[in-house]
Amino acid sequence: MLPSPVGLLQGTTTPTTADVAQSFFSWLPFTVPQWTTNILSTAVVLVLAWAISRLLVKLLGRRVAQRFRRPSLTRTALRGIRVGVYVLALLTIMGIYGLQISDIGLSVAVFSAVVGVVVAPIVGSFISGIFLLADQPYEIGDMVELADSGQRGFVEDITLRHTKMFTLDNTFLVIPNGSMRDRDVINYSADDPRTRLSLDVLVTYESDISEARALIERAARNVDNVLGGGPDIRVGAARYPASPTVYINEFADHGVLLTLRYWITKPYKLLAARSRIQTNVWAELEDADVEIAYPHSHLYFDETSGEMQVSLQDQAGEQLADGQLSEEE
Repeated sequence: MLPSPVGLLQGTTTPTTADVAQSFFSWLPFTVPQWTTNILSTAVVLVLAWAISRLLVKLLGRRVAQRFRRPSLTRTALRGIRVGVYVLALLTIMGIYGLQISDIGLSVAVFSAVVGVVVAPIVGSFISGIFLLADQPYEIGDMVELADSGQRGFVEDITLRHTKMFTLDNTFLVIPNGSMRDRDVINYSADDPRTRLSLDVLVTYESDISEARALIERAARNVDNVLGGGPDIRVGAARYPASPTVYINEFADHGVLLTLRYWITKPYKLLAARSRIQTNVWAELEDADVEIAYPHSHLYFDETSGEMQVSLQDQAGEQLADGQLSEEE
């Protein structure tokens, strides 16, 4: 039977979860073993924790998303709700088996001292995850590039411990947050998916530079995901033309260096867009009064070039004097 309220107030007895579970099965005509009661109670607590966590996530998911407005923070908050429910379930299960936090406090302290070196990187990743969520260098769905390895992909998930990324080669990366904070991460779609790229074209000095610039600009406009015009694009305090523009970059040794600047709307098609533009440039310049320059090497010898000493041998292997040939030759 459950202890009376008077006994509870007088402090004569303290009911435990195991006592409550045993009292629940007291109506049965036979005695239920204690270990069976504990197992059934544990199963019930776990099922309730699972159901309650799903219910809370379903009820609070939309409100949390509206509150944070960032997928990474929303997922982290919902994970925190689940963890909180399961922590309460763990404490309840400990009560079923008659364990108290004070009973395991010493053991936890000793265990923490032993494995402190092992869990230190994990703790560091958690701290780095908190900074990543606060600093917002990238968000779920952004296309990023790891500068040290050149790998590009989309951020799939951000947790307190690691960042998940799908590369453009359809490979899956799980990178600890501590490592991500030490890397240079290029974000191609943080606030604006439009990305500006450049292409250098070297033409000869004899080419029609004005025609070359017009043809290269037209070649870029004919690519689907290249912006062909519109209002200027603002980057910080600067404004850049949205349409493809060719500038005279340098009067180089072998020709005039022209630089094409253009914007694309799909950052995951950087290489494809660049290839199509170069294909169009080649086709546009093929029949025009424009020639793509490439380095030429001319070797010229005169009386000022000096002399080179040459030593010849006849068939017998005897060395001849410089410039002297054998009789057979």
